[in-house]
Amino acid sequence: MEQFFGFKIHQRRFLQITISVMLFLVSCAASKKVSVREMQVERVIESARAYIGTPYKYGGTSRTGMDCSGLLLNSFRAIEVSLPRSSEDQSKIGTEIKMKDLEPGDLVFFATGSKKKKITHVGLVTEVKGKDEVKFIHASSKLGVVETNIYAEYYQQRFRGARRVIQ
Repeated sequence: MEQFFGFKIHQRRFLQITISVMLFLVSCAASKKVSVREMQVERVIESARAYIGTPYKYGGTSRTGMDCSGLLLNSFRAIEVSLPRSSEDQSKIGTEIKMKDLEPGDLVFFATGSKKKKITHVGLVTEVKGKDEVKFIHASSKLGVVETNIYAEYYQQRFRGARRVIQ
């Protein structure tokens, strides 16, 4: 029987098929992982957007009144992820992300109080449209739950960091 690199022809064909099937399965597994993350991000964003228009209330976690960390606490429940109650504590979980690497689902943190380094506000990235347009949803003390561009001057000056919770 004819040989090819030490393999008989029928062994070579079997080896080609086996390698092809393995590559296909590995690629499917990798794309499934991405899809699960994307689905989780979509569910969290959808849950957060359901609160748009809810008035701001310090310590609030319901449709009658919501604060920023309460919004994220409720939104992440959609994927059964428990977040800490305060924005400062939320800023300590997940993986640190640079502003240029923001993706939908990332948490963004701000110092909006008199202390310039103390985290007092949190939001959830909902859309990345370009390097100067990144939308995030949050509970504004004046406007309630809204989506805002993170590159608005007010938020640019107060931005303190970002974290990725959904891996």
